[in-house]
Amino acid sequence: MKKLLSIVVLTIMFVVVALQPSAFAADIASGKGVFQGNCAACHIGGKNNINPAKTLQKSDLEKYGMFAAEKIIYQVTNGKNAMPAFGRRLKPQQIENVAAYVMAQAEGGWK
Repeated sequence: MKKLLSIVVLTIMFVVVALQPSAFAADIASGKGVFQGNCAACHIGGKNNINPAKTLQKSDLEKYGMFAAEKIIYQVTNGKNAMPAFGRRLKPQQIENVAAYVMAQAEGGWK
């Protein structure tokens, strides 16, 4: 009986832990808000008003080796060329959320 109870308790604990979102999981809805407040001036609708050849469309992100959350996080944090660095303005979680939003929008065609 004790063994059965231990198995049931361990199973319940596993299910509870497995179903919890990660503390570091990106929040796409929050990323959308941060994007609209900080990025949309240059990147509305996944476009690029400064360099039209380098949009946030999936094909362009792939073409330039940027279709990965880590790459987007790095660029948002540090900036590049005409893009300013947001690492001092935004918290790491906000940048992670923006990257998740950009990846989701690029995957969906920026609708």
